[in-house]
Amino acid sequence: MWGDGPEGQPDSLFGLQKPHRAAALVSTPGSVLEVQFSPTSKTKPWAQSVNGLIAKALGQATQNVHLALFVFSEQALSDQLVPVANRGVSIKTLIDPGFAYRSYSEGLDMLGVTLPDHNCKRDSSVPWAQPITTVGVPVLPSGDKLHHKFAVLDQATVLIGSQNWSQAANTTNDENLLVIRNATVTAHFEREFQRLYDGSSLGMTPQLQSAIAQQKQQCGF
Repeated sequence: MWGDGPEGQPDSLFGLQKPHRAAALVSTPGSVLEVQFSPTSKTKPWAQSVNGLIAKALGQATQNVHLALFVFSEQALSDQLVPVANRGVSIKTLIDPGFAYRSYSEGLDMLGVTLPDHNCKRDSSVPWAQPITTVGVPVLPSGDKLHHKFAVLDQATVLIGSQNWSQAANTTNDENLLVIRNATVTAHFEREFQRLYDGSSLGMTPQLQSAIAQQKQQCGF
């Protein structure tokens, strides 16, 4: 991806043309980092993909999970969070207002809500049997987006990179993920999350209630 090689040889590789590489550990003073790149072919086990690495980290949380995401549409990651929540781990999630209440948003699953798409079709969403209300959208200045793609786990670990929490990012796009275990770095990301979370619109927001009412009127259910 850095450009063609010596004498202009066309050897740049993108997407699934790149060889698959497992997550790699890197240690620096005061930090342990894990890094991996997407995409991963659907022919390989999902656990070996970047989203699989995200799921592994989420499963290790014992106290709290704070998510600030542009898009959250990977069902398997929502499914991974169910047993985490059932263990009593506090989960707070913010999603960009433009994506939070689309039919494929896993934020809806976490709220125990399903919405049909614009063709009145339901996807394979799995609403949580024990919904949480700490899911919603930040209040942003006009024109702004929540383009973040990070998670803070137990005030000890940060997941950050270009990877959206989606299947497309995992199996099609050239993306990256860093799992950073460093107290100072974590504190900066936690501060940003709390800044966004304070004053955010959570649970059955007016925007979500409007979307539900609109779909009921359009689809009859």
